[in-house]
Amino acid sequence: MSLPGEYNFTPDFTLSQTHLEDFNSLGYILLRNFLSPAEVAKALRVFEETDIIKKHGFGIPDISGRAPRMVLWNTPGSDVTGMICRCEKVVSTSEQLLGGEVYHYHSKLVMKEPRIGGKQEWHQDYGYWYNNGLLTPDALSVFVPLDQCTRENGCLQVIAGSHKCGRIEHAFTGGQTGADVERVREILGDKSGRFYHFHVEMSPGDALFFHSNVLHMSEPNDSEMVRRALIMAYNRRDNSAGRAEVAGHHPMYSPIDRVPDSAVLKCDNVSDFSGKEFLLPENDRTVRSSK
Repeated sequence: MSLPGEYNFTPDFTLSQTHLEDFNSLGYILLRNFLSPAEVAKALRVFEETDIIKKHGFGIPDISGRAPRMVLWNTPGSDVTGMICRCEKVVSTSEQLLGGEVYHYHSKLVMKEPRIGGKQEWHQDYGYWYNNGLLTPDALSVFVPLDQCTRENGCLQVIAGSHKCGRIEHAFTGGQTGADVERVREILGDKSGRFYHFHVEMSPGDALFFHSNVLHMSEPNDSEMVRRALIMAYNRRDNSAGRAEVAGHHPMYSPIDRVPDSAVLKCDNVSDFSGKEFLLPENDRTVRSSK
């Protein structure tokens, strides 16, 4: 059964007014088969054939102490993941949904290891980014699983329509920054029909484009399957922080060096991460990490 706002991506796919209306009303659109199996396989080589996770990864403990692991970078770079971040179908879709030129805000790999990967608390991305000088929530994230994402291994959960609630107060829960628990409870319990809570089970290569104020979370991975996802964030150019001192650990506006979609499969660089500007967890004011 299809979810609201769910569509199948094809090579000739173009955003329509219906897609834009779904994004504005639901806070997201889900595009199945956004990356091809070959593109997903290329991305996996970056994480399976290099020491990027060992060298740059860190854990973000939930309240129980279990930690999903993350590698975050501010600049796309020229490896395969950089080509994905810069390719036309990702960038142009983000621009159409946000209604203006965007720049790459950051990207990350989030990994939940079998029986180890912890919970990600309810939060809004703008709940973090507000503290990095973004004056409005004119930003979005693109969640692309590299493995099957199921209820058993901790798939995303989303509250459709929650982006209309505005920015909710956030505070530390374990090592993570989570949305105000009482406010989330009120939204989940609302009987007006304005909000819809659901699990987003996804296959490798699907893509969820969601607004920075959408509430989302994921449960721990209690399965025997690893759950890895590439998450790319984009901010509208006119929403860039005005000063570097308030931007914190995230970048101010820099134009994206776009590449055609074909550049992903043509790229053979899976190990040279020059210029990616990996985040040092001690520089992130929104998490308390463990290496």
